Amino acid sequence: MTRMLYREDAYRRDAPAVVQQITPEGGIVLDQSLFYPTGGGQPGDSGWISWDGQRLPIATTVKGEGGAIVLVPAEASALPPQGAHVVHELDWDRRHKHMRVHTALHLLSVSMPFAVTGGQVAATHGRLDFDMPDAPHDRDGIQDELNEFVDLDLRVSEGWMTQADLAANPHLVKTMAVRPPKGADDVRLIRIGEDNGWIDLQPCGGTHVARTGEIGALRLGKIENKGRMNRRVYLHLDS
Repeated sequence: MTRMLYREDAYRRDAPAVVQQITPEGGIVLDQSLFYPTGGGQPGDSGWISWDGQRLPIATTVKGEGGAIVLVPAEASALPPQGAHVVHELDWDRRHKHMRVHTALHLLSVSMPFAVTGGQVAATHGRLDFDMPDAPHDRDGIQDELNEFVDLDLRVSEGWMTQADLAANPHLVKTMAVRPPKGADDVRLIRIGEDNGWIDLQPCGGTHVARTGEIGALRLGKIENKGRMNRRVYLHLDS
């Protein structure tokens, strides 16, 4: 299993690692990874890997077998050999935007308290699909509340809950289409707000900003009808 450095410090931009494996498809498995693998609607990280004076661009990152995290090269080129000591470096601007958008989507699930049937994060915007019959009427009110949450500069933190405790608190699982991220017998939770006054607490394996003020101004985008009980809502970073 690859050590998930992105869980330990979402703001770290580069780190040393050792190549554990080159997959048959040409992917690179490291012993530890800052790169987040595609999952939960968040794209895999991109960046670069360097060794012995060579620098290889990484297009994306995906999950492999047995808890491995696989870096996918952007081009056909020489790969570092198994056992090589390397440095991997994030495309930080892209990752940071994913962090801002992902946290903003958690806020959207607060302003629109319906079950979530799907979602997607991109570098400039994101979207959630809600299990709701009609589009919301108060678009301006929702957008204003989202930006109030940003202005409050609420703390965003990580916690853990046992599978048994989560089963006893099913209301915490907002997303119907994605199973909560699991580590051993525990589930990772993302909390927005203080321990005794949070506005959101839900299972999530993605990367997030440390405070909501870091998200910046938000703009509610189009709302699409995707079925009798499905409304797709887009949310954009304003800068």
